[in-house]
Amino acid sequence: MACLHSVPFKALRARGYTEEKECVLIEGVPVQFLPAYNSLVEEALNQAREIMYEDVPARVLRSEHLLAICLQTGRDKDRERVRILREQARLDLDFLARLLKRNQLEDKWKLWTE
Repeated sequence: MACLHSVPFKALRARGYTEEKECVLIEGVPVQFLPAYNSLVEEALNQAREIMYEDVPARVLRSEHLLAICLQTGRDKDRERVRILREQARLDLDFLARLLKRNQLEDKWKLWTE
C-alpha cells in the first residue's frame, strides 16, 4: 500500500479526509489505494470496471482479482476477506479458475477453501 505520508495522501488529508486503518475515508466511504506492485495487481487495475457511485465515476476491481490478491498476500485478514468474498460476491468461477492458474494460486485456493 502507498505510504499515508506520501504527496497524494497529504493532499487528501488537506481536503479533510481522514485515515482509518489501511483506508482513507472519502465522503464516509473507506477507500483503499493499491500501488501496482506486481503483474496480478497491474492486471486487476487494467481490468477494473467503471461504475457510478452517487453520480461520480469510480473504478472498481473485479471480485475475482481481489480474491486472488488476498490469496497471494496470504495474511490472516486476507483469509477472512476470501471467506467474505466467497459468501457475498457473485464470482465468475471460470474467470477465477483461469486467474488462479495464471498466477500459480490454485494450491493456496484449495488449502484455504477445503
